Formats: sequence, C-alpha cells, structure tokens
Amino acid sequence: MKDSIIIISGGLDSVTLLYEKQEEISLGISFDYGQNHACKELPLAKYHCEKLGIPHIVIPLNFMQQYFTSSLMEGADKIPNGHYDEENMKSTVVPFRNGIMLSIAIGIAESRKMRRIYIANHGGDHTIYPDCRPEFIAAIRAAGSAGTFNNIRIEAPYTLLTKADIVRKGIKLGVDYSMTWSCYKGGEQHCGTCGTCIERHEAFLAAGVKDPTTYEKT
Repeated sequence: MKDSIIIISGGLDSVTLLYEKQEEISLGISFDYGQNHACKELPLAKYHCEKLGIPHIVIPLNFMQQYFTSSLMEGADKIPNGHYDEENMKSTVVPFRNGIMLSIAIGIAESRKMRRIYIANHGGDHTIYPDCRPEFIAAIRAAGSAGTFNNIRIEAPYTLLTKADIVRKGIKLGVDYSMTWSCYKGGEQHCGTCGTCIERHEAFLAAGVKDPTTYEKT
C-alpha cells in the first residue's frame, strides 16, 4: 500500500531506502536549505524517484542558511577534512535539520492522509549528529504520532546499521551508486577528503564491493 513519504537527499543512504521501500512510497521529498552540494544531490534525488515512478518535490528552506550556522552552508572551503569522529567535523552539523525536515514531512503526510515517513539516518551519523541518534528518532516518532489525527509514524530502519550494511543492501537491490552524491563540498567530483567522502569510500571497502565513485583525492 503506497501510504508513505520518504525524505530523500540523493545520497547513498536515502536512495538505498527509496529502492528498498519503493512499493510503499507515494512521494519523495527533498529540501534545499542552502547546502553546498544542493546542485549535485537534489537532481539525483529527482532522478531516482522518476526512475521508479514516484512523484518528487523539493521544498526550499532558505531561512536555514540565513539564520543557522554550519559549514555545510558556507561554501566548499569551509568544509573540514577528516573522519566524522574528529572534533572539527562538528562544524558540518546543521542544527536540528532532521527535526525541521521531519516536522514538515509530518504536516504534508497529515494533509495527504498518509501514514508513514521514511528517513535514512544510520549508525555512522551518531557520533556528531544529535538528530540522527536513536533517542531523537524515538522522540520525534512519539511527537508525530501524538500530534496528528493519522497517528503518523516515523520509520528509520537504518538507525543502527553501518554504511557498509546499507551498501550491501543496495547492491542486492541493484542500486546504481554512481548516481548518488555524498561530498559536502559539492565540486565537480567527490573531493575524497571530507568526512562524507571518507565514510563513503570506507563503506564500499568494508562491504567488499567496488566503489564506483570518482574522487579528486583518495
């Protein structure tokens, strides 16, 4: 039954979840909040939704770039290099981003009489992103259910999975990972040195499959 929304960025994780749950999803939602890599990831989100015959919309959140502080919205030169467990990577946090996006998705779901919203946060996000952690998902799930007539449920099936686990799923599903984007710098190619690029490359290595990504540096 197609009664679900997915928040899809065009990245590896959300695209995998889109393919896994395609029989349930009736709308893909992406958000343009001024992220450095919007011009790279958003067209890919649209591409995969259209490929599967799922309607897709992009919602502008211009106020976030205007009022929030994050290197993710301040240009490629502001993105630090290194693993996610390094202190400098905290600059990439967009405060309460998932909370804002999920709240909007809940409102849309209620308006369209849908029942579920899928989000593809995963275990590797927990180190620095508070709104990707299990306790946040539990709290926003409770709020979504309590605050709607439809008792809308947030589904986050990858919360405790590694990125390598997700890659393994995607390979079985036939996901073309060359048509996904991870790099926070948003250049012509993946930089290979920011946290998302390093995590992406290591996930393919851990999964034991070829990484189809072209990196500027590895």
